[in-house]
Amino acid sequence: MPPRVCVTGGGGYVASWLIKLLLSRGYAVHATLRDPCDPKNAHLMRLDGAAANLRLFKADVLDHAALAAAVAGCEGVFHVASPVPADKIVNPETEVMIPAVKGTLNILQACSSMKVQKVVVVSSTSALHFNPNWPKGKPKDESCWSDRKICIDHELWYCAAKTVAEETALEYAEKNGLNVITACPCIVFGPQLQPIVNTSSELLIYVLKGGPNALKDMLWHVVDVRDVADALLLVYEKPESFGRYLCAPDYITTRALLELLKKTYPDYNYVRCKAGGDLNAIITPFSSEKLRNLGWKPRELEETLLDSIEYYREMGILQNVEAQTCRLPDLFRHLHAAEE
Repeated sequence: MPPRVCVTGGGGYVASWLIKLLLSRGYAVHATLRDPCDPKNAHLMRLDGAAANLRLFKADVLDHAALAAAVAGCEGVFHVASPVPADKIVNPETEVMIPAVKGTLNILQACSSMKVQKVVVVSSTSALHFNPNWPKGKPKDESCWSDRKICIDHELWYCAAKTVAEETALEYAEKNGLNVITACPCIVFGPQLQPIVNTSSELLIYVLKGGPNALKDMLWHVVDVRDVADALLLVYEKPESFGRYLCAPDYITTRALLELLKKTYPDYNYVRCKAGGDLNAIITPFSSEKLRNLGWKPRELEETLLDSIEYYREMGILQNVEAQTCRLPDLFRHLHAAEE
């Protein structure tokens, strides 16, 4: 019998690569989806090994009974589902906070009731960025947390949701004796398996095609989607893994990113870049040493960026469609967009 695990939000960018990796390693996978019949999820059943070892479950993160059914019989669970809004958030509670925080709690409760042995929760480096008390010049590590009040006061709802959801997960684990590991990827690039362009890919496409907003010259922490999948399986399989893990192996400034891309692809419009100012005080280097010490070997940044662009080119995503303006996803506007 193959080992059985569940992946929530199975149709998403990171989850799709994780499911592909799990199937290739001989796991049987339960994947939760809001609608398994939606064509945007059709790529999952085309993955190698899916016919024999992948089962799709209709489940929303707020539906406790459906989650419990999906988790039943699984040794481990990867909680990847989380809202990543591309558009401006109108109602932060219902759009982001409740699905992220209550959804995480629901899946953990389902895991407890079904005697799941280990849970990996996908958080984000957004749960570390906003900490004004962190010592200057020291790379942020797993002991650093965003100040939720700062996130909420500045209406950084995604950051607030990720911070509160991750804190909630680790508190729940402590109180209830559930083995929970959290992983915090930074901006995720790389080829896609799913047909819908995801929010972080939209950011890179905006860099290539240019648009109304110039971008600040600031640090970008980048990780390859395939390396995130590797990291999630690594922390799951290693018995010695504990607590949280940063998946942020590389960073580059906006200006250096533009120079690198223009060298290989000189023919795109490219976004304008302006001097960054005080933002570099917020987006500072991270240390992924804890994850590397487990044996994580992420690929080079240049490979990730070029593989991403080759994928967009093959899929025709970069062709200029008449009257289609390229838009900076709202998630990145607050930090990355320069004042005009």
